[in-house]
Amino acid sequence: MLKDSVFMKATAILAGGKMERNLNQDIFILKELVRKGIKLKYRRSYLGILWSLLEPLLSMVVLTIVFGTLFGVKDKTFPVYILTGRLLYGFFSQGTKEALRSIRANASMIKKVYVNKLLYPLSGIIFNYIIFLISLIVLAIVALCFKVFPTVYLFQIFVPLITLFLLSVGVGLLLSTIGVFFRDMEYLWNVVLMIIMYTCAIFYKPEKLLESDYGFILKANPLYCIISNFRSAIFGELMNYKYLLYSFTFSIVLIIIGLFMFKKTEDRFILNI
Repeated sequence: MLKDSVFMKATAILAGGKMERNLNQDIFILKELVRKGIKLKYRRSYLGILWSLLEPLLSMVVLTIVFGTLFGVKDKTFPVYILTGRLLYGFFSQGTKEALRSIRANASMIKKVYVNKLLYPLSGIIFNYIIFLISLIVLAIVALCFKVFPTVYLFQIFVPLITLFLLSVGVGLLLSTIGVFFRDMEYLWNVVLMIIMYTCAIFYKPEKLLESDYGFILKANPLYCIISNFRSAIFGELMNYKYLLYSFTFSIVLIIIGLFMFKKTEDRFILNI
């Protein structure tokens, strides 16, 4: 029903022999795809959008109990530390996976009507980003409960949030292109995500690892750099500008490469979906 609704609205816009896209048409269709994505995500859930608040909270409790005990962490703000990493990684994981399967998931619509194919991976990332932003309400509540109060450094938070979105777009464009021609990419990406998760220092403090010979593994992960700067904003510290420069540059380069690959191969998508 939702796919048919989007298709009918898209067809109405493009009717009358107007095959050229314009900005207003793309924005309209993008909004419809984002709305559809949010509805489909919680279509069979009793809690609906509330699950986006409860799921990271429950994950935080489990990770705090397991890893707090395992590593003997006595820091009372450790749950906040875990939640910050869990939320950012969760969005990156869900957003990129949604982008990866976006072209195939909308194959029926792509075959029926001419729509800017770039909108499909973008909508998958955007609707997950909206859900992620809503889930930050949980972080704010948990932070106050554990007496992590906002400081002037909190204004830095917009920088890692924007960089996180750009990184997800860059990775998402690459994955959506590769996923059309290489169907096993979805399974391979799950393995890569596991490696990324363990190199993001989500549930452990990275100080000792950073000082060792293996510290470069964390520093080479742009998502870790983003999470680190996000935590700096939450815990009232100045962000690491080297991390910012690296993660932002990495994201922009990925977007350029992703756009190039996507546009170069999009005419062949219909033959492989």
